[in-house]
Amino acid sequence: MSDALTADAVHLGLDLGTQSARAVAVDGTGRLLAAASRPLTGHRDGPRHEQDPEQWWSALAGAAREALTGIDPARVRGLAVDATSGTVLLADERGTPLTPGLMYDDGRARAYTSRVNTAGAKVWQELGYRTMQPSWALPKLLWLLDNTDFPDARLLHQADLITWRLAGRPTATDASHALKTGYHLIEERWPERELAALGIPPFLLPDVVRPGTVIGTVCGTAATATGIPPGTPIVAGMTDGCAAQIGAGALTPGAWNSVLGTTLVFKGVSPHLVRDPGGVVYCHRGPGGTWLPGGASSSGAGAIARRFPGADLAALTAGAAATGSTAVAYPLAGAGGERFPFRAPDATPFVLGDVSGDAEEFHALLLGVACVERLCFDYLDHIGAPVDGPLTLTGGGARNSYWSQLRADVLGRDVTLPEHAESATGMAVLAATASGATLEEAAAAMVRLREERAPDPARTARLLPVYLDFVDELTRRGWLDRSVAAHARRKAEQ
Repeated sequence: MSDALTADAVHLGLDLGTQSARAVAVDGTGRLLAAASRPLTGHRDGPRHEQDPEQWWSALAGAAREALTGIDPARVRGLAVDATSGTVLLADERGTPLTPGLMYDDGRARAYTSRVNTAGAKVWQELGYRTMQPSWALPKLLWLLDNTDFPDARLLHQADLITWRLAGRPTATDASHALKTGYHLIEERWPERELAALGIPPFLLPDVVRPGTVIGTVCGTAATATGIPPGTPIVAGMTDGCAAQIGAGALTPGAWNSVLGTTLVFKGVSPHLVRDPGGVVYCHRGPGGTWLPGGASSSGAGAIARRFPGADLAALTAGAAATGSTAVAYPLAGAGGERFPFRAPDATPFVLGDVSGDAEEFHALLLGVACVERLCFDYLDHIGAPVDGPLTLTGGGARNSYWSQLRADVLGRDVTLPEHAESATGMAVLAATASGATLEEAAAAMVRLREERAPDPARTARLLPVYLDFVDELTRRGWLDRSVAAHARRKAEQ
């Protein structure tokens, strides 16, 4: 495998998130050599959430240039790109964007989901998620086709625009990003009959390859813009949640990674395809014949950003830790609507218990995220996904030490915090496979652990009734199925 997993090799991970574009340079032993980011801005209008695709390229190019400053170009072995799941646009034959990027949580295509789910019912059932949600890529593609007039356009997922620019030519998309556009992961093909019934011509869709496939090399023009050496292999990436899972080293059956960013994203490993009767869990293909079940909540740290914009979070955390409050808030990142661990378009934030002052309200949001997280794992267990393996916590929220301990206490299980686990790091690990290493070998060599947290049994016992009251309230409001609530209660009593 050459020198891929030695200190001489450098692997580049590129990540397009919601708020920033990030680049990291990691050597083959997992040492972070450099990292850089550039902000991204978007526009929200009701259910709509758009970004300018040209900003994705300029931001990522700037981050890459900074991250590679001072690194010998001869050391760079490869790169991979991740992006948000379900973010799409239309582009012309030169790869120039014709539309804004419709973001992962854009809900404008709600009126199209019935058509999508009728036409694709058999395939979606076979793939385990049963139905598509309005924010998925395929309903948004139908909206784009109905509301624009670009007869020769082609669909690009967010990462596809970047890989096209890097290679200087069209590139295949990866099966991970193609999932929410309806790609048949079992048969590894586009479901032509179902897509034709929706009026989607075959030429609109990109070719698809498995993540880890080399899909091109960096061209001279892109090398000038990004600082990435020309000829660097471009490896097909994955969506941001899967990328973070790789960065956390969660690749064995039963292992899970919980990513706490703007929203909560869960990715695990299963030896079998997990089919969800509720249609809120979906599976990516994993390495070595495994499946990667997961789900994305609409709850998370975004609730804190909405309520406490620009606040001193360290001071709020210190105040929250001193309150001893057990009030709990339902921490929706947006104005309303939940997608995992249950689907409730009408869900809105609420608070159980009395809160007095910012510190107690802040603590209620921290505790609310922890309760949603536990409910997600109870739901996964309820539908037969293995959840008894190691659990890693990543994302921006994992940098808050008090919050990580609170999450371990509510979960009642040990958690591990990797040293540099993030989506960009996961892409650096995947990029190492371009030099001959397997993904498992690369993760073993490059993923470093920072610390472990064990739950406090006394605090777990104190918080379990709070969690169960939270579950009961979700059930009372008609959002959570009673069978799921009963399973959560049985788990708590074990």
